[in-house]
Amino acid sequence: MNKLDETHDPALASWVEGANGHPDFPVQNLPLGVFSVGNGEPRIGVAIGDMILDLKGLSAAGLLDDHWKLALGLSSLNAWFTHGPVDARELRKKLSVLLSEDRFRGSVEPLLVRSANAQMHLPCSIGDYTDFYVGIHHATNVGKQFRPDNPLLPNYKYVPIGYHGRASSVRVSGHPVVRPKGQRKPPDADAPEYGPSRRLDYELELGIFIRCGNRLGVPVPIGEAEGHIAGYCLLNDWSARDLQAWEYQPLGPFLAKNFLTSISPWVVTGEALAPFRKAMPPRPEGDPAPLPYLLDPGDQDAGGLGIDLEVGLQTAKMRDAGLPPHVLSKGNAASAMYWSAVQIVTHHASNGCNLQPGDLIGTGTLSTADDSGLGSLLEISQGGKRPIELPGGESRTFLEDGDELILSARCAADGAVPIGFGSCSGRILPAD
Repeated sequence: MNKLDETHDPALASWVEGANGHPDFPVQNLPLGVFSVGNGEPRIGVAIGDMILDLKGLSAAGLLDDHWKLALGLSSLNAWFTHGPVDARELRKKLSVLLSEDRFRGSVEPLLVRSANAQMHLPCSIGDYTDFYVGIHHATNVGKQFRPDNPLLPNYKYVPIGYHGRASSVRVSGHPVVRPKGQRKPPDADAPEYGPSRRLDYELELGIFIRCGNRLGVPVPIGEAEGHIAGYCLLNDWSARDLQAWEYQPLGPFLAKNFLTSISPWVVTGEALAPFRKAMPPRPEGDPAPLPYLLDPGDQDAGGLGIDLEVGLQTAKMRDAGLPPHVLSKGNAASAMYWSAVQIVTHHASNGCNLQPGDLIGTGTLSTADDSGLGSLLEISQGGKRPIELPGGESRTFLEDGDELILSARCAADGAVPIGFGSCSGRILPAD
């Protein structure tokens, strides 16, 4: 697991105006992303307060290791991810020094760009996208709607369940969500019909970016899996529940989910999350222990992600009235995940599947054990049976055109400076 070092020092301060005390991007965070300004080419940057530091410019100025210059001068993070965990830690330490010591201000400050003036892009070229189902409370809640007496299938507590999604439709936060069309069959109908989804939903997830990957046929041992994780983002796996109900048997999700997946633009590194690690939740009495290839004492002690998650909904009427987003849920990733990020990566490669730099893995929907932090409208509205009352007299069971859904995440712990992920948002547009 990543260890604490001088970059996590709570007394560390940055000379960048507004960075100290920033809710998401103080100098203790330093997430990586890809941005552009105007008609300029996309380039790699690091978030610091309300600014973005241009790493290509930093390399050109001779302020970074020459060994890193090629990878950090590209328009995606894929090549940088191949550098591995040692270089990742060294880059973090170098950036921490450059942004905290006044002697570098004159050289570094001209390379800062205001976030408000930048356009964010996908952080890397995503070759493959896999979505898991490790949120046990979500799996239980959804299972109860279909199998009240046996919500979890027998394999759930033995194997991390996942399916392959569609990498080509992953988009960065803010990309519009066009309501998908597809086949839907109400329970009382004799035959399906084709049309816009009437039960459009979100799924609150974390995304995991693969760093180094592995060769085809060579599994990743669980003791090495942490080194294959480049970092994390927020992920919304938009879901058309009516399309899903009709199509998902026997092969699982298809058109109900592959029309769009939204992610937040910044890759929050595992190094940045070191102060917020937790033990994995103890398994309930009677649950099987993970099979040996999925069991590592270090991962059990510190594989939990202490990330506070929040979901907000703002309707078109609320925007017009100047009302802020209505909070739908608040939860924490550590208590929601039955399987850790390391276990997910290990299992994905356990049959010899070759993960590649920039591959994206979703955790699956993360919900709390109670109603305070449910990660989908399917759960909150109990499949549409319990409408959600919103400010201004509106109500929702599923998303309507004009609605905007906003995911956010922050980490806080005693003795550490809080950090955040930024937001992951999308606004619903009518079917095309």
